[in-house]
Amino acid sequence: MPHKSIRVPGESHPRLDDGFERIRREMRLPEEFPRAVTDEAEWVSEVPSLPELDRTDLPLITIDPPGSMDLDQAMHLEEQPGGYRVWYAIADVGAFVRPGGVIDIEARDRGETVYMPDGRVPLHPAILSEGAASLLPGVTRPAALWCVDLDADGQIVGADVTRALVRSRERLDYDYVQAAVDTGTADGTLRLLAEIGRLRLTLERERGGVTLPTPDQEVVPDGDGYRVELRVPLDAEAWNAQISLLTGMAAASMMLDAEIGLLRVLPPAPPERVAQVRRMAVALGVPWPEGAAYGDVVHALDPKVPGQAAFLQESTVLLRGAGYVAFNGEPPVQAYHAAVAAPYAHVTAPLRRLIDRYATEICLAIAAGVPVPEDVQKAMGELPDIMQTTGRRANAVERACVDLVEAFVLRERVGQVFDAVVIDVEENRPWAQVQITDPAVVARCDGERLPLGETVRVRLTRADPATREVRFSLV
Repeated sequence: MPHKSIRVPGESHPRLDDGFERIRREMRLPEEFPRAVTDEAEWVSEVPSLPELDRTDLPLITIDPPGSMDLDQAMHLEEQPGGYRVWYAIADVGAFVRPGGVIDIEARDRGETVYMPDGRVPLHPAILSEGAASLLPGVTRPAALWCVDLDADGQIVGADVTRALVRSRERLDYDYVQAAVDTGTADGTLRLLAEIGRLRLTLERERGGVTLPTPDQEVVPDGDGYRVELRVPLDAEAWNAQISLLTGMAAASMMLDAEIGLLRVLPPAPPERVAQVRRMAVALGVPWPEGAAYGDVVHALDPKVPGQAAFLQESTVLLRGAGYVAFNGEPPVQAYHAAVAAPYAHVTAPLRRLIDRYATEICLAIAAGVPVPEDVQKAMGELPDIMQTTGRRANAVERACVDLVEAFVLRERVGQVFDAVVIDVEENRPWAQVQITDPAVVARCDGERLPLGETVRVRLTRADPATREVRFSLV
């Protein structure tokens, strides 16, 4: 099945480095920031617009992959009578970047940070994204501070957001959080993160939301060469994501009530497509009980089980067509995100995604009871197209990087035979997509009438890092 990212820990092979550089050129990724942008970034990093409210008393923590410096979010979780309170501080990029300035104009060209195995192409200069605007531990930073109250079941019962000074106490990673919970040593925010995260995941399934169990691919040394393995995300990553999701849902509700905003939307799949996927589940032996939602079905699936891997691949047709919509006045007819199963907005990653800064400014104005700034209103209509264009580029880069690494890992194994699972077929097409178990790659396999969901023997016929092409044939 498709993987969102591929990791190459440590130093990569020179041939991979050359391939990544070629991808940058082919995709026309932005290079160094123009001098005017870095000059402005250096200046605003010294003179940000700081809020009066001081909430540095909150013992916030960040949870990110090891080595991350662009820290968008910090949290503190509390128990309350009858529920919970979520304090969620989001880096206040608006304290540094003004709409229409040179940093903003450059950010519109970039749209989002593009991540590659050997580095990244950032949305903002590092002096901001990894320095003055980042919620690094032990330093005071301006933030958009969300306060979201939940009931005992994890349902949102109230939300507010305001600008405030904050100070993160500690930078943690997912392995640490998971180990603390698993060993029973987690307390305070970490204990509540697991508690609230599980409640929110239950609510997600109850309302029909979908989180696909999609593993990452990771390149690991293997003797004199490399192999690709699947890395299944930790529970701690899912719990952390639920805090971000609930904040985005609260933001969307705020915008819809005020009749102005920027939403992330995904229309529901048409009934005929759902019926098609249900038939596919039957054919692949995947249980789909009567009355169960798609999210219920995929929740417990294992991508390492052949039939389930094929179903996960094929059923993603139900989740295609996501985009953004801007509105100022009557809310749009399609204001819903089918995978979230609720209205939703991107507000929690402004260091890495352009639209989050603008959406946050809208929420701050609504919460304060003041008009949304005119320069934000003026830019709103352009943002959905900007994000769609730059998002397609980022996705293309990720696919190209995966193809390159897979071809590189297999380059010396042409002619060898592998066990594979047929995960994607199409009528009248003389080939299919197959998933190799070891190494964990997905590629094209030539052959007529390959059986969807079945295990087959395939021979590697091509693995060319120069063209990023991997091909198999049915044995």
